[in-house]
Amino acid sequence: MSIVVKNITKLYGKQKALDNVSFSIQKGEIAGFLGPNGAGKSTMMKILTGYIPPTSGSAEINGMDIYEKSLEIKKQVGYLPEQNPLYYEMYVKEFLEFIAKLYGIKNPMQRVKEMIDICGLQIEQHKKIGALSKGYKQRVGLAQALIHNPSVLILDEPTSGLDPNQLEEIRSLIKQLGKDKTVMFSTHIMQEVEAICNRVIIIHRGKIVADDHIHNIKTTLSSSHIIVEFSVSISKEKISTLPVQNIEKLSDTKWKIESSHPDISKYLMELAIQSNSTIVSLNKSEMKLEEVFKILTQE
Repeated sequence: MSIVVKNITKLYGKQKALDNVSFSIQKGEIAGFLGPNGAGKSTMMKILTGYIPPTSGSAEINGMDIYEKSLEIKKQVGYLPEQNPLYYEMYVKEFLEFIAKLYGIKNPMQRVKEMIDICGLQIEQHKKIGALSKGYKQRVGLAQALIHNPSVLILDEPTSGLDPNQLEEIRSLIKQLGKDKTVMFSTHIMQEVEAICNRVIIIHRGKIVADDHIHNIKTTLSSSHIIVEFSVSISKEKISTLPVQNIEKLSDTKWKIESSHPDISKYLMELAIQSNSTIVSLNKSEMKLEEVFKILTQE
């Protein structure tokens, strides 16, 4: 495993930012780390990158303890924090050369050229960072996170401020990087998660509430949502006599229902027979990731 987190708790006074959090991420996996504002995402990322210590628990990156081997880990981790730390008075190329030299990279000029090409900074490389748009500042931040060719990437809102074209380019870059690196990133854009990630970890109030492949999470929560169409109109009152939690009318003969009862299909068939009707179609309704997120993080 590239990232292993074991029972990490972080307290700020009496407030628990993280509450006994555990998870692991394998090499070559792109994991979306999701949660509402204040859920503990940035705190977890700061702990993994050695910026702040946990109150209790432990974590390893590439088999090394994050505090016993903190300097060695920093050589293997690329980090783009939510508040992108850039020197606004430096020129783009100058800044990246400075970062490359800090990492002791051999032939830093060549590596800077590669990063400028990879992150699409060619036309902006001779500008001061303070004069760049937010999207290009994000690109510079991503370039500094990648410049030392880390095996683990931790990205906090990496696509913030990008226009649709830039967004697609950075998505493609992250997917490409995920083939031979471990990528953990947070975002509030659910479409982005579905486009890039094969797995999501959802955190709420400092606790992990879901950790699985996207399809598995959606399938599990969607299993109680059924769309049923009858051959004739059946009233909501009749359907409400069944073991259902919610009923939504889609047409005179079609209904979307929510039921946790394992034999709900049997009940629907019996209702159809009693109403001199037949069931035209009966399908599970797969939820969108956004709906799953709302359910798992609601108060």
